Amino acid sequence: MKTRYYIFILLALVVGVLLYNKLFSDNAKKRDAITKGKDGDPKGSKGKGGGRNGPVSVKLMIVKDTTLDNNIDITGTIDANEKVNLISETAGNITGIYFTEGSHVSKGQLLVKVYALDQVAALKQNEYQIALAKQNEYRNKILLQKEAISQQEYDTSLTGLNTLKAQSDVIKAQIAKTEIRAPFSGTIGLRSVSPGGYLSANTSIASLVNIDPAKITFSIPEKYLSLINKGSKVSFTVPSSQQKFKAVVYAIEPSIDVNSRTITIRAKADNPQGLLKAGAFAKINLALDQVPKTIMLPTECVVPDLKGSVVYVYHKGMAVAKPVKTDVRTDTKIQVISGLKPGDSVVISGIIQMRPKVPLKIIKVIK
Repeated sequence: MKTRYYIFILLALVVGVLLYNKLFSDNAKKRDAITKGKDGDPKGSKGKGGGRNGPVSVKLMIVKDTTLDNNIDITGTIDANEKVNLISETAGNITGIYFTEGSHVSKGQLLVKVYALDQVAALKQNEYQIALAKQNEYRNKILLQKEAISQQEYDTSLTGLNTLKAQSDVIKAQIAKTEIRAPFSGTIGLRSVSPGGYLSANTSIASLVNIDPAKITFSIPEKYLSLINKGSKVSFTVPSSQQKFKAVVYAIEPSIDVNSRTITIRAKADNPQGLLKAGAFAKINLALDQVPKTIMLPTECVVPDLKGSVVYVYHKGMAVAKPVKTDVRTDTKIQVISGLKPGDSVVISGIIQMRPKVPLKIIKVIK
């Protein structure tokens, strides 16, 4: 019995020692500390400086007054200074074509001739009749002075002469219609007729374009109407050239479009080399005015809000949201017209992590 009693006591001591080592030894405490760190203990790996509750590294920009050149980018269309579709007022066979497609022609230059020999013959016959009528009128005038004939007889001869002259003018007008001439100097396009073909009245012959100077037509919102006048300068580009062109406003539509609330404007641009083509698309930069003192911020640091827009400023180590009002927007910046003052430190990076009272760590300051 005593032996069995001692064995039980010995086993109890061994179990006690094992339990003590497992629960209260230094190794157990270290293991518990590691386990707690893995399970999200705030003193573990996600502590201050490295996790959710650590500061956000940001760049700051010191607000200051800058000068803003108020420009707007709009689109427009290039038009010819003069453009016409050449047609014939009379029908007949084409006896001659006197232009080369795509060439320059001068004002008054003969381009196409339609058969007109019958009108020419009629004109010659009329001229003979006019010569005879002149002689008859002259004789009757002398006889009237001698009172050999009555005033009525003389008036009849004079009327006959004038009638023949009027007939001559009609025939000359008909002959003129058989000659299609350039109404202005310019470049003639592709012809749609051939020599010897029959030309019907109102049939298109070719287009004639004068593109120097070129006209640029565009529209601007009505709020900018007071900022643009005749003589205002614009710059523009076209897809077919890397060159930047200049134009001067010469005409403004007197009324505003009620649907778009815009007003149409037209400017002229010198085009001596013919780089501008009628119908081309133009990207126009219009200089409106200059704001001497205003605040411009990078576009990405202005955050849309239900009530407008906000920016985050640095204050005592934390992010503070400030409501702002904005106006003009450029490719990279936006104008702030209220809500900030010179000297404020605006957060311009890490915007996606910004919340009110988030701790901040400054890595760079832009002045």
